[in-house]
Amino acid sequence: MLRKEAPRCYQEFSDEDCGRTSVSYQHNTDAAQDQDEGSCDATPDEDIMDNNQISTAFNKACVKNVFTVILVLVYLLLSAVAAFLAYQTISDFLEKLNHPVMSVSYKEVEEFAPPGIALYPGKAQLLSCQHHYHDYIPPGLTGQSKENDCVIEQVIYNDPYANHTRHALVVEGPTDVRNRELIFLQFSQNETEEDFSAISYMLFAQFSDMTESSDKAAFMRDCERNYSMWTFSGGFRTWVKMSLVRTSGRGNESVEFRQESNVVKYNDRRPPQEQTNELFFVVFQWRDPFIQQVKDIVTANPWNTIAILCGVFMALFKAADFAKLSIKWTIKIRKRSRRAKIREMNQIS
Repeated sequence: MLRKEAPRCYQEFSDEDCGRTSVSYQHNTDAAQDQDEGSCDATPDEDIMDNNQISTAFNKACVKNVFTVILVLVYLLLSAVAAFLAYQTISDFLEKLNHPVMSVSYKEVEEFAPPGIALYPGKAQLLSCQHHYHDYIPPGLTGQSKENDCVIEQVIYNDPYANHTRHALVVEGPTDVRNRELIFLQFSQNETEEDFSAISYMLFAQFSDMTESSDKAAFMRDCERNYSMWTFSGGFRTWVKMSLVRTSGRGNESVEFRQESNVVKYNDRRPPQEQTNELFFVVFQWRDPFIQQVKDIVTANPWNTIAILCGVFMALFKAADFAKLSIKWTIKIRKRSRRAKIREMNQIS
């Protein structure tokens, strides 16, 4: 009995062990397969995350590079504008310095310094020289020799432009502009061989300059070089209204006379035998109590120009410094991105 049951029992135990072994082996195989499947399923997600990180870093680097290039271009544009502004500022300063602006002002005076009136009668003779006031000349004085109440000096000198002698009658001009003072002169001339009859005259700044001069002939020559000549004709009354203009600028000062004249025909009522003597009439008077002052003003301000140029050069230096730092930063970012790409490629490989 015992010998027959023993093999069976051993066979049953063996079968159970084999079943357990097979079950455990099958379970381990399934777990390994599940683990392999799980590991295979997780690999694509990690790859996607790595790709997203790489693309994000690349996009940031691109944005930074583009932004840096834009800033550099903007600062280069600003530098060009600053350089143009500096050039324009210097050009405007030189233009204003070489071309000053004329400033005109009027100075009111109570009376003028007596001007010098130089007359060149030639063959004509002075009949009278009288002072009158308030634009009034008494009638009955024309064509008659009267006593002179003017200050007159005769100067003889050589003509500065031709080789002949000139005889000048220098008369002290009117001064009282408030009372409308005038000087009335009459000349008479016999028959002349010239086609046209006229008397020349010249105005200069002050009569006292001639009287106080040590060489009156040289003074008159200089006046004839520097002042203009005018004329008045016979048979007419020429009324000359004078105005004074003083011009100053760049160390030079000059005096100029401007005049307005009107001419009235003389009605000669003398007997025919006396009409052979031609008569000349001239009146000198101040036009108004104002002296016109003309000054050259340089509107260029060097301090404003220096301040603008300092600001422009500071902007240029700052722009150059910023551009240099931006270029260095861009090169550094590119080197860093290259190292990051090489490191990622090494990890992938």
